[in-house]
Amino acid sequence: MKIGILSRGPKLYSTKRLVEAAKARGHDVQVIDPLKCFMNINSVDNEIHYQEKILKLDAVISRIGASVSFYGTAMVRQFEMSGVYALNGSLAINRSRDKLRAHQILSRKKLGMPVTGFAHSTSNIDELINVAGGAPLVIKLLEGAQGKGVILAETKKAAESVIEAFRGLEAHFLIQEFIEEAGGADIRCFVIGEKVVATMMRKATDGDFRSNLHSGGIAEKIKITPEERKTAIAAAKAIGLDVAGVDLIRSNRGPLVLEVNSSPGLEGIERTSGKDIATLMIEHMEKNIIPSKKSRANKG
Repeated sequence: MKIGILSRGPKLYSTKRLVEAAKARGHDVQVIDPLKCFMNINSVDNEIHYQEKILKLDAVISRIGASVSFYGTAMVRQFEMSGVYALNGSLAINRSRDKLRAHQILSRKKLGMPVTGFAHSTSNIDELINVAGGAPLVIKLLEGAQGKGVILAETKKAAESVIEAFRGLEAHFLIQEFIEEAGGADIRCFVIGEKVVATMMRKATDGDFRSNLHSGGIAEKIKITPEERKTAIAAAKAIGLDVAGVDLIRSNRGPLVLEVNSSPGLEGIERTSGKDIATLMIEHMEKNIIPSKKSRANKG
């Protein structure tokens, strides 16, 4: 099978591991920089050109960074239109990258999450802060990733200042209640298909409340509860992802979903859990590509 891995970083841990796993299972694999591709969009054949060649692939795995989401998901969509199987489709990736939309979907599915507020104007700051239960509260840029653009406002005055600054920059953001009992820790559940295949607890370092490993957090093995497992699987399914990193926190009212990541890193979860996540992803793709092709053939 010919597999394309859409990634701008061929030397990144996750990309290298997927290449290794695919080759180990006998596949022909190529790392493709999506920004160096161009699309031929027409009514006869939707082609993707890369390095002076037309790409002919059976499947693609997206490792698209947040900074190139628009063009990257357009590339995935173009492959889908050409009949190529995508491990995480373009629609699901778009849903996950739009934090507001993702929270609206999770809310509609009645999944637990921190109370969240969103507004366009700063004229109702007091009401917005009250929605999240008052200070301390968390303010998140919609475009943020890997713990960047996430601020803990410990007082109402601090929250007002951050909100006014963000709106002054015309930045879109969410405000969320601060779950004190979580103790600055969250749980990353790695979901493939309808299974949680690995988990880890990430803890914030002293002086920081963000547990994201890119922000200096530390990880350790953890056993999750049946309710946490059910919540993680339901969250990934609600967004429509085959592979997802679902971040949960433990609260007094049960597990709460913080984020559903469509391109979760493999390094931290593989080293912490000791599991070969890359191979599990390739195996899942192998099981689903044949039914997917049959479905497309029947529709034709």
